[in-house]
Amino acid sequence: MPKKKHFSAGRVPLILFLCQMISALDVPLDLVQPPTITQQSPKDYIIDPRENIVIQCEAKGRPPPSFSWTRNGTHFDIDKDPLVTMKPGSGTLVINILSEGKAETYEGVYQCTARNERGAAISNNIVVRPSRSPLWTKERLEPITLRNGQSLVLPCRPPIGLPPAIIFWMDNSFQRLPQSERVSQGLNGDLYFSNVLPEDTREDYICYARFNHTQTIQQKQPISLKVISVDELNDTIAANLSDTEFYGAKPSKERPPTFLTPEGNESLKEELRGNVLSLECIAEGLPTPVIYWIKEDGTLPVNRTFYRNFKKTLQITQVSEADSGNYQCIAKNTLGAVHHTISVTVKAAPYWISAPQNLVLSPGENGTLICRANGNPKPRIGWLTNGVPVEIAPDDPSRKIDGDTIMFSNVQERSSAVYQCNASNEYGYLLANAFVNVLAEPPRILTSANILYQVIANRPALLDCAFFGSPLPTIEWFKGTKGRALHEDIYVLHDNGTLEIPVAQKDSAGTYTCVARNKLGMAKNEVHLEIKDPTRIIKQPEYAVVQRGSKVSFECKVKHDDTLIPTIMWLKDNGELPNDERFSVDKDHLVVTDVSDDDGGTYTCAANTTLDSVSASAGLRVVDVPNPPFDLELTNQLDKSVQLTWTPGDDNNSPITKFIIEYEDAMHEAGIWHHQAEVSGTQTTAQLTLSPYVNYSFRVMAENSIGRSVPSEASEQYLTKAAEPDQNPTSVEGIGTEPDNLVITWKPLNGFQSNGPGLQYKVSWRQKDGDDEWTSVVVANVSKYIVSGTPTFVPYLIKVQALNDVGFAPEPAAVMGHSGEDLPMVAPGNVRVNVVNSTLAEVHWDPVPLKSVRGHLQGYRIYYWKAQSSSKRNRRHIEKKILTFQGSKTHGMLPGLQPYSHYTLNVRVVNGKGEGPASTDRAFHTPEGVPSAPSSLKIVNPTLDSLTLEWDPPSHPNGVLTEYTLRYQPINSTHELGPLVDLKIPANKTRWTLKHLNFSTRYKFYFYAQTSVGSGSQITEEAITTVDEAMASRQVDIATQGWFIGLMCAVALLILILLIVCFIRRNKGGKYPVKEKEDAHADPEIQPMKEDDGTFGEYRSFESDAEDHKPLKKGSRTPSDRTVKKEDSDDSLVDYGEGVNGQFNEDGSFIGQYSGKKEKEPAEGNESSEAPSPVNAMNSFV
Repeated sequence: MPKKKHFSAGRVPLILFLCQMISALDVPLDLVQPPTITQQSPKDYIIDPRENIVIQCEAKGRPPPSFSWTRNGTHFDIDKDPLVTMKPGSGTLVINILSEGKAETYEGVYQCTARNERGAAISNNIVVRPSRSPLWTKERLEPITLRNGQSLVLPCRPPIGLPPAIIFWMDNSFQRLPQSERVSQGLNGDLYFSNVLPEDTREDYICYARFNHTQTIQQKQPISLKVISVDELNDTIAANLSDTEFYGAKPSKERPPTFLTPEGNESLKEELRGNVLSLECIAEGLPTPVIYWIKEDGTLPVNRTFYRNFKKTLQITQVSEADSGNYQCIAKNTLGAVHHTISVTVKAAPYWISAPQNLVLSPGENGTLICRANGNPKPRIGWLTNGVPVEIAPDDPSRKIDGDTIMFSNVQERSSAVYQCNASNEYGYLLANAFVNVLAEPPRILTSANILYQVIANRPALLDCAFFGSPLPTIEWFKGTKGRALHEDIYVLHDNGTLEIPVAQKDSAGTYTCVARNKLGMAKNEVHLEIKDPTRIIKQPEYAVVQRGSKVSFECKVKHDDTLIPTIMWLKDNGELPNDERFSVDKDHLVVTDVSDDDGGTYTCAANTTLDSVSASAGLRVVDVPNPPFDLELTNQLDKSVQLTWTPGDDNNSPITKFIIEYEDAMHEAGIWHHQAEVSGTQTTAQLTLSPYVNYSFRVMAENSIGRSVPSEASEQYLTKAAEPDQNPTSVEGIGTEPDNLVITWKPLNGFQSNGPGLQYKVSWRQKDGDDEWTSVVVANVSKYIVSGTPTFVPYLIKVQALNDVGFAPEPAAVMGHSGEDLPMVAPGNVRVNVVNSTLAEVHWDPVPLKSVRGHLQGYRIYYWKAQSSSKRNRRHIEKKILTFQGSKTHGMLPGLQPYSHYTLNVRVVNGKGEGPASTDRAFHTPEGVPSAPSSLKIVNPTLDSLTLEWDPPSHPNGVLTEYTLRYQPINSTHELGPLVDLKIPANKTRWTLKHLNFSTRYKFYFYAQTSVGSGSQITEEAITTVDEAMASRQVDIATQGWFIGLMCAVALLILILLIVCFIRRNKGGKYPVKEKEDAHADPEIQPMKEDDGTFGEYRSFESDAEDHKPLKKGSRTPSDRTVKKEDSDDSLVDYGEGVNGQFNEDGSFIGQYSGKKEKEPAEGNESSEAPSPVNAMNSFV
């Protein structure tokens, strides 16, 4: 079974490829080869003196190498020192100093040599030194006393250890001392104060030195610092000096910056290539200076520049020669600036350009070793052979040295050796071993056979073919059992034998064969390649913003190759999900319930297979209403203003848009909060305007896009001073309730508006048109004052002024009122009535004198009633109706009158108190009108050729009936109308019989009454004459005949077809033929009439004429009494009024108010129809 190799995206193939490049240079360990150093201790090897010393030296070779050591340049005989042993099969030394001995005894420079018959390899010079963590030297530290504002440097000067100590400042409680732009630690460990403040006073400034190698911490003696103000300093001087010696200390003045370190205007700095360049500038001054950095004639490298220690330290990582130059630090404060230039030179210890590589040659071949290095200054190149300088090593005729290059020609087995290249300058050295191994070996494939490679489609595939042979074999690749060698037009053939398919497709799958050849033979190996579909996230999680406490869901759907099993993992901020039951994961979703602030972050859905991995991320922002503000403080407290300051609470990831300030008046309305002001969400201070004599407390709420916070804690209370009122009562009115009084009312001030104790009101009044002085009273705790004994309905000027114990409010403006009204004394005169038509009359009258109104004129009111009808058949009393015409109108219209009736009316003037006396009654008569429809119509006693009609007269004849008109027409089985017959009937009749009608026929009747004015509304009905029994009997006899039965079946079938066609036409919305005929034959004389002048249309039935003429649908039923009651309609006064009251305009249109009950007589209007029998339908068809 083939072994499997999986390539994931990008990174692994590159690493694998590099590893193969290296392995192609290795000689298999079963072949003879010179030694190679595989592991050694670092050049500068600092050891822990409390542990045994282990100096590593490991090497490989065949035969296995032997090891030897030198110490300080001479042979180190380990057999003579019982504390030193060498690990078996290794060159590693173990020096046992735990039992006895000291680490210092074994300090020195060590070098390891690994040797076999093919050569010798050497290690670097390993400098072994034990670490040191010395104690601070004891010293007496005097307390330091400084004036406020002075600068200070507290020295640390730690003992020199190995490696150097890490410095930090703490107090006795092992708490780090706070640092800032004003106070900071320098690179040398000293603590710098740009200026001191009283809060810097303490007795435990302690410098600590931590030696990481030995895990020890040493501390300096505590330093005491006292910072005193000028007053304290003068008191101290005065207490210790005589009067003659005393001089006054002066406060430290503000001053421009000066540098505490480095000194002067210029300094030099040298750094080695690849290290971190650290430049430092610390300045003193008052105010505290700010540091800026620039590079002269250049810019600071963007990705390698970092600022530390509050920008007092500039660091550049991976420094190179290009970073040399002049760097300038600038210290600024409000009083000036100071500059310092640091000239930086970057030197370089030797570094490789091309290190020598092992060389495997077959006898007679040529080769080259190259050793190239650079540095500043330029390094010297030296060669050694088997650890011996080449100048004194045995001569080799195949070798030629030319500086940094050794050339070999026609090598033989004796040419095998290990060469060392040494590149050194004053800053260090490099040492590299490279062997020359002369071998004659046929090709061999080092990669295992039948490896199965699995690769994701559209990604590179790397097929391994590690090989060895001497001479160097050539490599060819083939696909399948038969095929040509693969060429580099599609494939990439690497020197290490690897075949690269830059973009593997589905058709790239298959078996590949690697063939290695040289002059000594050939070797081959097969590998297999499978191409898999990539894993994709087809539904990515989406960015979400949710409110705290709610639920959020992230969706992640993955599509993958069917042969690969993905694992789906959810991460939060690139770490595991919290172990919390609120987080639940199913196949495609991550759900977080009861979201909290800590849940905000980046959520990643990662899908991993053995070949690839994909991920998609989405952010979660948890928002909520802001936390309430806190630390409310009142400052700048004045009589009528105060400054409120607060600290905003957390905005909960949604910026605060505004702050709402509320106040409570604990004196007048305790527990009730009122809106005071709103400010922008960027403000934390508000200047508030206050009212006098209020015990204020304030609270603040923050608002963001989510909502409003809960209120803050209340501020401290602030009582403002009392003052006179600054406003007067509002809504001042003067209205009399009796003919001899004046009631003055107002809206009182509340406690907040009183501005002080003892709130009262000064109420003043006088007649508007008189010369009287103001009359005033002062009242308290009321909002009304009644003035008695006033004349009736006289205008008054009124003022209400607020006052308290401090003084009066501003003088108020006077308002006008009136004393009480009384009933009007005079009735309107010269009342005239003009009858416009049978339902409308116009009334005119003369106005009353305004003085007689004795109040506010509200209008005129007309009372009218119907005395009796001119028709002696209908005498009854109708209750009075009322129409009110507002204002000073002197005419109005009376609508909705009953035609042919006697009416009586009178007119009265109206004010706020009531009505005045009535005018003289005026009578008038309305002319005739058209009647209403007959009250009922029914058809009785139907016979073969006759029908009897009975009816009731119209409920509202509206005049003297002259006659009735009856129109009727037959309707056949298809609802078509026959010819229209017109018949006049005397007015005194209520019954009529129609004769000579067709048997078994439906008729439609139209019936209405008439007066001398015209025709009234019509009522309709339908009825059917009876069937001829003899004909029905003959039909039965005929029906017994066989020929007739067949004919009737054919006729019935034809009728069924016609009925279906008719039914389909009706469903499609076509008109009934009856309707069309009815429209064609309608009698214009029975249409509703309109008045000639067009002022008002006559009131008529609510049902339209079209409805009256529409035949009933098939299947409808007529009531058993075959009567139809038609509803009558009177003019509605509501149509002219405002609600119950109506009005007419100046031109006579209705504006009056209407009152009184109007009677309506209920009526029904039903049309009936009876379906024809099958026999009738058949007879009609025949």
